[in-house]
Amino acid sequence: MKILLLSDTYSEHTEKWALALAKSGFKIGLFSFNKASYPWHQHPNITVLFEPDKKIEADKIFTKLSYLKHVRVLKKEIKKFQPDILHAHYATSYGLVGALSGFHPFVISCWGTDVMKFPQNNFIGKFVLKYNLKKADLLCATSNTIKKYIHQVTSKPVTVIPFGVDTNLFKPKEVSSLFDKKTFVIGSIKALELIYNNDILIKAFGVLEKKYECIKLLIIGEGSQEAQLKDLCKELGIENKVKFTGRISFEKISDYFNQINVLANLSEYESFGVSVIEAMACQRPVVVTNVGGLAEVVATDAVGLKVPIGNVEETALAIEKLILNKELCITIGQNARLHVLNNYNWDANLLQMIAEYKKLIDDFKTGK
Repeated sequence: MKILLLSDTYSEHTEKWALALAKSGFKIGLFSFNKASYPWHQHPNITVLFEPDKKIEADKIFTKLSYLKHVRVLKKEIKKFQPDILHAHYATSYGLVGALSGFHPFVISCWGTDVMKFPQNNFIGKFVLKYNLKKADLLCATSNTIKKYIHQVTSKPVTVIPFGVDTNLFKPKEVSSLFDKKTFVIGSIKALELIYNNDILIKAFGVLEKKYECIKLLIIGEGSQEAQLKDLCKELGIENKVKFTGRISFEKISDYFNQINVLANLSEYESFGVSVIEAMACQRPVVVTNVGGLAEVVATDAVGLKVPIGNVEETALAIEKLILNKELCITIGQNARLHVLNNYNWDANLLQMIAEYKKLIDDFKTGK
């Protein structure tokens, strides 16, 4: 079976889907508006059909409309690759080009901001999203949170396929650490953008650093707020206790989870929270904001702690609870891994997607 993925090759999510399908014997074509940061797609079953030299800002409506010029290119690549299924990962940019290509069967997977934020900007955004979803033969979402947003635009059925984790890769293990064993490490793996509230985490760490000498903060990711966040660390006098790593390749992420004692994700909103379940799979307790997909993933206090959005004091108190109680850290970590094994196992999610592909092709052959 040939699957043409309309998806960002810079994203680790695309990398994960494409490689998993390729290793399962599928022929994968990649059509991306961005460029991979390293050659992960060098696999015999993967063909890069289109990938530009530089990144396109994908969050503005007129940028979305500029994608129209790529429809002709996509149609040409479809003729050459002859896919069985066209699958757009992201409902707006890639969804629009896929919808206009006229190819069927056509699948759209909604990732989060494409349905939670983009259509809220203006009526054009909502119109574009509604058009794209109407053209799809199958709609997928990674969480029930996203499904609810999709159903604000269309009444079509939505299949929830969680973006799970490979629990053989993401697991507790001994790794070479940047820190000594006496250090309690608080970690964050998110883009350094305003919506992820990295400043709240830094301020909470600043409160805790005054009380506990043995703690460090590890911030993994890159983004437009990096300079401001480093300035904030200097302003609080904690720059020597905060390490910024920049972007880390997907293949190394599990090693970094195993260097931390607790993961914090304090997003303003979150459609799912992949880094959270990756940390949970590594048996690390998590502290998250009580919102959207994060509240869905961290279902109870037994598998993680939840705090209000933007609350420095509550965030510091939640992390302090884990600093002071080693047994609580261990118990929550163990519960968290079990929760992931039962609900977010990547192998099961992959098989679910493959089953949907096969059903969709069968339906088209029988005219359903």
